[in-house]
Amino acid sequence: MRRALLKAGKRWLILGHRWLGIATGLLFALWIGSGLVMLSVPFPALTEAERLARLPPMAWEHVAVPPDAALAAAALPEPPRSFGLEMRGDEPVYRIVAADGRRVTVSARTGALPGPVGPDLALRLAGGVPGRAGVEIVARDQWTVTARYDPLRPFHKVMLEDPAGTELYVSQVTGETALDTTRFERGWNWVGAVVHWVYLTPLRARAGLWRDVVLWLSGIAALSAFSGLVLGIWRLRLRRRYPHGTVTPYRGVSRWHHLFGLAGGLGLTTFIVSGWLSMNPNRWFASASPPAALLAAQAGPAGPVGLDALALARLAGPDAAALRFTRLGGRWLVVALTPEGPRVAEPAGGPDEAEIVAASTAAMPGAPPPQVEHLGAYDLYWYPHGDAPPLPVLRLRFADPAATWLHVDPRTGEILSRLDRSGRANRWLFSALHRLDLPVLIHHPDAREAAQWLLNLLAGVIALTGIVLGWRRLSRPRAVRAGGFRES
Repeated sequence: MRRALLKAGKRWLILGHRWLGIATGLLFALWIGSGLVMLSVPFPALTEAERLARLPPMAWEHVAVPPDAALAAAALPEPPRSFGLEMRGDEPVYRIVAADGRRVTVSARTGALPGPVGPDLALRLAGGVPGRAGVEIVARDQWTVTARYDPLRPFHKVMLEDPAGTELYVSQVTGETALDTTRFERGWNWVGAVVHWVYLTPLRARAGLWRDVVLWLSGIAALSAFSGLVLGIWRLRLRRRYPHGTVTPYRGVSRWHHLFGLAGGLGLTTFIVSGWLSMNPNRWFASASPPAALLAAQAGPAGPVGLDALALARLAGPDAAALRFTRLGGRWLVVALTPEGPRVAEPAGGPDEAEIVAASTAAMPGAPPPQVEHLGAYDLYWYPHGDAPPLPVLRLRFADPAATWLHVDPRTGEILSRLDRSGRANRWLFSALHRLDLPVLIHHPDAREAAQWLLNLLAGVIALTGIVLGWRRLSRPRAVRAGGFRES
């Protein structure tokens, strides 16, 4: 009975891997190839540094409306989620994000709420030259498909017709530049992130459906990879070898599929499983982005800013591209956004550690005061990947049920990330396995990229040999495919 069960299990393992491999082989090849492209060309995004660099110098002589008057003009029922002062073309404006995500723009010169942005104004805001740049209205396209752009839709897509083929997306609602792309980015992303993330616009626009599709695709692919790894180890003989002294019973392409599967199968399996986990099945992992409720609780009650318009230029200094007004425990801070990073410009000075800890503790009801850790260098949970997060930072370790850590900018008191127990698990189950953010590699980006190339090339051979075997299987006459069971 035991031998019969073992034989039946082995048979179903082989058949399962064979047909799962046929169903998912092309997916493996596409994911591997597109992942290699993404190592060099990420999905288009407008970074904060790029956004600030595009802003004209502040025209302080035109700032006549104080911050409190701008908030009154916005008429928000709750304190704003975000509040700042910057230029919109040649006019200074207050940018306000309401608690519900709605965007409000208030003129800092007149206190009025400007109307929708038309094509001519969008062209000027983007720095385009009339007659040498095109403008078209876009509600949603391949590069603005995600929900984060919803409050800014629709867009004027301004095509600058420069050598790089730059296209800027200017919000019709606020006049903000929300995204820039180049011909190079768009071309490579069609074979990079669009393929890797299954970012087809009609599908990705329906977030729930897209998530379900990717979960099922990657889940089935994970079963295919895992069954192949188990089968490959099962069929390996290092001591009692097969005839002619071989460690594998297979010949030809099957032999290469088996041997490369042994060499790269573990890496391929962890890539696919961690990719499945990145979709957060069953909502197992909390996001590292601080939730709005936490940020609002740390900000505290909203009193008046209490500054007149003339004081803003003096507080900002000559290097500020924009101002941001934030609250910490109910106290307003004026933060100057400069090329070197944010700088608190509030007259009473920036927050001290005790103030930051008190405000953050108030945002964690029921939790005792945290253990405070000063990070002057990157470690296993605060490290660069593509971007370089600021240093130094404060790590506040709370003894709440979720064992929450908050990473806080000591200059401004801003919560930069939130990691609870599930988030730290995700750091190892996804970031370590999928992006190779391993202790020996996170501080050596060149070595990490070399390891990613090696593992992906091994996985690529597995996928391509599997596609060849699957094609041969499907190309056989139906009577042969339906015939007796063969292990090879």
